[in-house]
Amino acid sequence: MGVGRFVYTPILPLMHTQAGLSTDAGAHVATANYVGYLLGALAGTLLPALVRSRTVLRSALVLLIGTLAAMPATHSTTAWMALRLLAGVASALIFVVAVSSLLGQSRDHPPHLPGWGFGGVGAGIALSGLLVLALRSVADWQVAWWSSAALATALALAAWNLRHEVPVASPTEAPAKRVDRRFGALFVSYTLEGIGYIVAGTFLVAAIGQSSPGRLGSGAWVLVGLTAVPSSALWARLGRRWSRPGLLCVALLLQAVGIALPALVGGAAAALLSALLFGATFIGVSTLALATGAELRFPRSVALLTAGYSVGQILGPLTVAPLLHHGYHPALLLAAAVVLAAAAAAAVLRIGFPHHAVAVRHSVPDRARRTTPTDAGH
Repeated sequence: MGVGRFVYTPILPLMHTQAGLSTDAGAHVATANYVGYLLGALAGTLLPALVRSRTVLRSALVLLIGTLAAMPATHSTTAWMALRLLAGVASALIFVVAVSSLLGQSRDHPPHLPGWGFGGVGAGIALSGLLVLALRSVADWQVAWWSSAALATALALAAWNLRHEVPVASPTEAPAKRVDRRFGALFVSYTLEGIGYIVAGTFLVAAIGQSSPGRLGSGAWVLVGLTAVPSSALWARLGRRWSRPGLLCVALLLQAVGIALPALVGGAAAALLSALLFGATFIGVSTLALATGAELRFPRSVALLTAGYSVGQILGPLTVAPLLHHGYHPALLLAAAVVLAAAAAAAVLRIGFPHHAVAVRHSVPDRARRTTPTDAGH
């Protein structure tokens, strides 16, 4: 899923220069993928049988590979949008099925273990970034897409026999007896994060390449993936020791700095630090936000937060599209400001948050305190 969902980011600069894709059209193609992802996430939520089906997983894997292979077969923006929409649907279904299996099979293991499973998204980002980095000087954008389809095929074969197990619900996910207004602050924060993070997740490589050699942008994207691999497990471990809203605020502040850096400071050091901060936080923010929603015991918190986050992802490229005529740097600055607003909302959530929850997490055995840091909006 990390390959199929995010390989568009390092290939986007090649499509601008070689396939005639305009900046506006590039934003619309990205948005189509996020719309498809929302549709797939909703299907997985509303039709639980899909999550338990190996046939759905295998069909989604084949569909995702097919969309990657078909991208070079056309120069039509409309066709590209349709293919990326289907890729979004397939990616969401793959993620939901895989997470369900992951949580079910890891229930007898430490709670941070699923975080390493979510790191697979980062590994896919890193592999796709390395692939495009290796190809950009010897091949064109079409070969990059075909090669990503081949990479996705190899990974799909490894995942072909993934078996399903029903995850054990955490006691902290029980419905609350009354509506907690703090959930509203969390919802606003996580929706704003969806808007801000996806702008960097889509345009970071192109933005770095705007003022630096193209290889630096691709190399930075590889670093994003490598840093993302352990990030979810790390933030989950920290969440067992410190207040999750406080950690969420810190993660969002670090991410805002990372997003703004390439727009404010040129050079390799700024680009690589930006990649490091972004990769270390974007999956971790999801882990912390969804675990916080479960801790608040708000009914259907994961579904509601995922919906807000997914809508934010759709709005992100559309929001910055008018700024792209002036390059990618203004878009990154606006995205950083949105993530700062998300941090402010998280800071509001921290006020009056039940501090006893940390003590509870220390005193309750691992199996009993497991939360579900799943996110169909990644």
